[in-house]
Amino acid sequence: MAPLIVLVGPPGAGKSTVGRALAAALQRPFRDVDDDIEAVAGQSISDIFTGQGEDHFRGLERRAVAAALTEHDGVLALGGGAVLADSTRELLRGHQVAFLSVSMPVGVQRTGLASNRPLLAGVNPRADYRRLLQARLPLYQEVATVTVDTDSAGPDELAAELARWLASAAAPTAAGQAGGRVDGADRPPVDRPESEPSR
Repeated sequence: MAPLIVLVGPPGAGKSTVGRALAAALQRPFRDVDDDIEAVAGQSISDIFTGQGEDHFRGLERRAVAAALTEHDGVLALGGGAVLADSTRELLRGHQVAFLSVSMPVGVQRTGLASNRPLLAGVNPRADYRRLLQARLPLYQEVATVTVDTDSAGPDELAAELARWLASAAAPTAAGQAGGRVDGADRPPVDRPESEPSR
């Protein structure tokens, strides 16, 4: 068993909302690894960070991702920092992975600098978000088979684009087309910062 598609991206990219919309469109189950972690730990992500620290959380996350990749056959959303683990990136090889990209201004606006995102709870959350985005971008790009710009589209539109991409990637004529970018013609492509980490 394997997920139909795995969603990765930074906080505010819309992994959970787009994931639920995509799962509904495809009539497949949706699973969020962050929910799995909270269920196992009996605590919220922010409480795990506060009480046991990020290293403990990342260990829980690695195990949760590994389990979900073998147990789930629908749409799977990973936490924003899951790709930091070498073992997780290796496990993602061979899967259909959609990188939901978001620009820093839009990501900051969507997260609202919320206190439930531990790595954005510092003195300067905007600077923290910028560092997070720039540090993780190469890792998202490494695992992605498709990239979707989420800045100017809603969950339903993005879900429809991903559903079309999945259909084309599964078609016999799509050999060699699996990787790519699903950007609406009226939406800009994902920016690639010159190089610079929430969850």
